[in-house]
Amino acid sequence: MELRGWDELDVILFSGDAYVDHPSFPAAVIGRLLEAEGLRVGIIPQPSWHGDYRDFKRLGRPRLWFGISPGCMDSMVNKYTASRRLRSEDAYSPDGRHDLRPDYPTIVYSQILRQLYPDTPIVLGGVEASLRRVSHYDYWKDQILPSILIPSEADLIIYGMGEKPTIEMARRMTELIQDCDPDLLYDEKGDSYIGHKAFAKALIGRNAIPQTAILYDQVPGGIGKNDIMLSSHEEVLCDSKKFARNFMHIEEESNKLHAQRIIQPTGNKYVVVNPPYPPLTTEELDHSFDLPYTRLPHPKYKGKRIPAYEMIKFSVNIHRGCFGGCAFCTISAHQGKFIMNRSKESILREVRKITELPDFKGYLSDLGGPSANMYMLEGRNKKACAVCKRPSCIHPEVCPNLNCDMTPLLDIYRSVDALPGIKKSFIGSGVRYDLLMHNHKDAAVQRSIDEYTEELITKHVSGRLKVAPEHTSDHVLNIMRKPSFNLFYKFKRVFDDTCRRHRLNQQIIPYFMSSHPSCTPEDMAQLAVITKKLDFHLEQVQDFTPTPMTLATDAWVSGYHPYTLEPVYSARTPKEKQHQRMFFFWYKPEERGPITSELKRIGRPDLIPQLFGAGAGFQPKKGDTKHPSNKQHTKKKQRNK
Repeated sequence: MELRGWDELDVILFSGDAYVDHPSFPAAVIGRLLEAEGLRVGIIPQPSWHGDYRDFKRLGRPRLWFGISPGCMDSMVNKYTASRRLRSEDAYSPDGRHDLRPDYPTIVYSQILRQLYPDTPIVLGGVEASLRRVSHYDYWKDQILPSILIPSEADLIIYGMGEKPTIEMARRMTELIQDCDPDLLYDEKGDSYIGHKAFAKALIGRNAIPQTAILYDQVPGGIGKNDIMLSSHEEVLCDSKKFARNFMHIEEESNKLHAQRIIQPTGNKYVVVNPPYPPLTTEELDHSFDLPYTRLPHPKYKGKRIPAYEMIKFSVNIHRGCFGGCAFCTISAHQGKFIMNRSKESILREVRKITELPDFKGYLSDLGGPSANMYMLEGRNKKACAVCKRPSCIHPEVCPNLNCDMTPLLDIYRSVDALPGIKKSFIGSGVRYDLLMHNHKDAAVQRSIDEYTEELITKHVSGRLKVAPEHTSDHVLNIMRKPSFNLFYKFKRVFDDTCRRHRLNQQIIPYFMSSHPSCTPEDMAQLAVITKKLDFHLEQVQDFTPTPMTLATDAWVSGYHPYTLEPVYSARTPKEKQHQRMFFFWYKPEERGPITSELKRIGRPDLIPQLFGAGAGFQPKKGDTKHPSNKQHTKKKQRNK
């Protein structure tokens, strides 16, 4: 500040992550964005929340507001496993240290700032606050909690990807300084700053900023006929069906181009969620990515490893949004289902910057996005998209209005590979193979997809291609909003055949999940048998972790599907979850005994020899009709002998 001649800052951001000046890190994006608007911005990463709070006082009080960005990930998912154990490292901290951020940093940071600066506005952003803007389930406390606005004592949430509301807030503040009553802009010492009253006048009136959530004593303008009224926080604590149904309304409004205002009574106040901005245009998204990032960690981390940065330092994000609508995923709730695309020129500019980094060896680790192959995909009939509220454009079937032309994406791949300094570009993001295996009626589109699939497999796989079938059971996949496993078989045949023709030694690495709502131990046993037949020794697996604002979490908590209100079974206890997870590792000797016992317990001893071979403990009962017949089993034993 002294070097720049600044005696005060306009905005001070607190981040739960280490500071990396890179477009994948939210504090860097918002900081650069505000800087481009002419504001003086300070960023304090991973402040100490113990002792005298000196880190929170380090830059003084901002003239406009404090912003809190807890990090790239939900802090609790980042820190703890599905079994509530501490992860091996914090991927967004130097050297993976666990002691540099508290649990729930959004709440902790905000409460400290409110204590130190009681009249300075506090704005919450990032995925942690975004997904907790109304009543939500917290897996680590095993409670349904109210909007994060209440425990944090913050003034406002900017939800989703926050560029447009942040810019609008900065502009309104600038106008406020010019036009507002001076009594609202100075404290008793004569120091200029925006206090609660001025902040409320600028932001919390009838003309509220889109894509914000605010806590009111009274709903501005009253409750209108188009407003979506959620069941109150007190009601959802007592009625599981109301908790489940709330999610349906939230998801539908998140997936509409023209959403309605959402209101939830909480105590004697109202949480008002204003509709989001329209998806960013290509020009707006380019502006965000073209800001003057150094793409490097702050010099204070010299000699230290930031695991997440090491993973993405040579990767390029080419679009935002995902229309997959997976039941367990928060991307559509945070980024939206409509794809926002960067221009080819912006992508190439970023790749050129990467080639200039001193340790770049010519290999891009990823050229992708939330789903690698959704770049430039959109509806043909925009009017149909404008009234659509489907959570997924590809489940249960690919929407006939969706244009799946892969030509623009192929052009990006080829243009990047043609740049000097690029030896090879890999696709590290997950690929939606259901888009590739769907039979498209448009012959030109089908040709582009076939061409894309061939080029993906032959030129952009670093030995292993990540895909996410998630499960093998159709009824579980239907709840997940994932395609039938038959499509995975089809894609694997295409992959293996292509590798064989081009003499490539490559693998498919599938992701699978246990304990998802509607998944039973028998479903997991079948998954083990199927993946064994495919010769997979699974590595990329996870136990379902309930996270706020997903369909799967609300079904897991309430016991009901949010759309149909039909009962849904879920493995809830640690023992039930472990009994499902162990089936992933049937090939480990230490799991053989527990798996055998569990198969006998659920009445599927016929699967024991399929997993462990003949003579592994299955004794068919006379007259058993549920499982393979005695005759079939006897023939199989004779063949094995």
